[in-house]
Amino acid sequence: MGANTSQVSELSDNPSLKALVGTEAISENDPFWNQLISFTFISPTSRMKHEAVNVRVQVQVFFENNPRTGNFGALVRVFLGRTKELKISTECQDQLFIWQAHNALFMIRCLLKVFIREMSEEELHLQFSYQERAPGTYTGNEDLLEELMSNLVHLIVEVPLLDITYSILFEAVTTLLVLFSYQLFHKDILRDGLIYQHIMKGRCLSLTSRLVKTLLYNFIRQEKCPPPATHIFEPQAEGGGLLYGLASGVASGLWTVFTLGGAGSKTGLDQEQNPLPLSNQSLLLLLVLANLTDGPDWPNPYRQAVTCFRNTQDTSSLPVEQPHTFQINFNSLYTALCEQQRSDQATLLLYTLLHQNTNMRTYVLSRTDMDNLVMPILEILYHVEERNSHHVYMALIILLILTEDDAFNRSIHEVVLKNISWYTERSLTEISLGSLLILVVIRTIQFNMTRTRDKYLHTNCLAALANMSAQFRCLHQYAAQRIISLFALLSKKHNKVLEQATQSLRGRQGDSTALPDYAQDLNVIEEVIRMMLEIINSCLCNSLHHNPNLVYALLYKRELFEQFRTHPSFQDIMQNLDTVIGFFSQRLEQAGSDLSVERVQEVIMKGAQALPKDRLKVTPRRGNVAIHCAALHTEPRR
Repeated sequence: MGANTSQVSELSDNPSLKALVGTEAISENDPFWNQLISFTFISPTSRMKHEAVNVRVQVQVFFENNPRTGNFGALVRVFLGRTKELKISTECQDQLFIWQAHNALFMIRCLLKVFIREMSEEELHLQFSYQERAPGTYTGNEDLLEELMSNLVHLIVEVPLLDITYSILFEAVTTLLVLFSYQLFHKDILRDGLIYQHIMKGRCLSLTSRLVKTLLYNFIRQEKCPPPATHIFEPQAEGGGLLYGLASGVASGLWTVFTLGGAGSKTGLDQEQNPLPLSNQSLLLLLVLANLTDGPDWPNPYRQAVTCFRNTQDTSSLPVEQPHTFQINFNSLYTALCEQQRSDQATLLLYTLLHQNTNMRTYVLSRTDMDNLVMPILEILYHVEERNSHHVYMALIILLILTEDDAFNRSIHEVVLKNISWYTERSLTEISLGSLLILVVIRTIQFNMTRTRDKYLHTNCLAALANMSAQFRCLHQYAAQRIISLFALLSKKHNKVLEQATQSLRGRQGDSTALPDYAQDLNVIEEVIRMMLEIINSCLCNSLHHNPNLVYALLYKRELFEQFRTHPSFQDIMQNLDTVIGFFSQRLEQAGSDLSVERVQEVIMKGAQALPKDRLKVTPRRGNVAIHCAALHTEPRR
């Protein structure tokens, strides 16, 4: 087959692979390892299409032989021996040494991926801790799994991010993610597992704040994957060329075997699809760590670090020192969050920080460029049909958190946007951020009514509008129209369900079979209608003179509200709407007939100044209860 292993079918004949999976123990001091890890294979940095291949027999043989030979443990020790000098190698620009360490870790990661899929955590531990050892190997009783995890954490926090270290840092972060993937194969929370214990209570604990800070900075820096260094290993002679060619073939074969798919030469395609692999993997690892469950008698230290870190510009002293706290540049973090909301993991990080880190939430709400953050969130909701439900829910809850702040609700109506390219339903040449938010949320409600019909999605959307309603200012004409149009849609749906219930009752006289639960449907619709009425009522009571377009739309569709005037569920909330409709209708009648749109708006603006405020009664909003309940019911799953 020549120097390279080019076909998967030829792997069973590869001497290096035969030795690795065979029955003979190989000492970590054996030159075999230097030969095995001296290759120029570029490890993939994105998900690949896995094609099943008939090579699992090699993996199974390795499973059976390794607890006796300890070759996997030897490979781990080869890697650990090199990590001790990585920092010095980086300072000396020793690319060969760094790349060999990277290759060893790459092979460990490939093997671990299959181990975790095929065996229990106890069985995995056996792959690290074997009884029979080759002559010259270390015979201590150290926990090799914990040693590996501790060294990976040290590597991530201590080795600087440079072009020559990018790949090994990526492998270190990804290997930790692979270790935590055990949870994917179990319904119960793995609180008693070795991996959980090592990361939560073991030697890694002292590096908690440094690890979280480093992962955040990896996300912030958004470093692209550097181009592959194709000449790190220049063959010194023909023999050297054969050696490196053989090792490269082994590496390609290993990746193919242990991913059960073709590893192809699609590095360029991988980088195009995932140009920020280290940033993305660091964010995923950060979220996994922060969402590990608390122990029976100890809190999650990584969640503590995420929830209490402060701005580098914050020089105030804390009354009580918080565990695992650190400082980070909030401006850089805010910028990265604004730029990366197209991914659901970045949205989850934003939700986590707003929900749990009061320092970050206060900073975000103090920004004068909130449109940079809110616009990507609105774009997620606008393309709701293209997003997964978790991403949509997180975006909505972020809006809920933001709209709980009155200053935010006022400021978004002062930010004027022009030519929103992604909003295609209507040309919006100029609109406030607040009006755009209303439009997108209403569109999400209408999408939900016709497609998903998720009760809690309705509740979240309406809760956000209810939070904002008292501070509605200068609503765009189209936003005001959509508010009333949504009410019209709900009214039509209410009448349809009521008619179906009436016809069903008439057609089933004397029939004892169960009726469809129209009463429950009516209750749900009426609750939503009431929330809409409360939103309109809140705007009229608190900022009527700021919203002539809403009054105009209300008057234009005044007949929609007639049927609810005497309805027992809406009589209290309809009083203010009746007052406003009656007051402005009278003013328009006095102004004459055949009024132009401009003249009607003029009458409304003058009437808004003349309407005594005491004529509108401020009613308590039952929607407030829904606001907080909605956030509780739809918190993203961990």
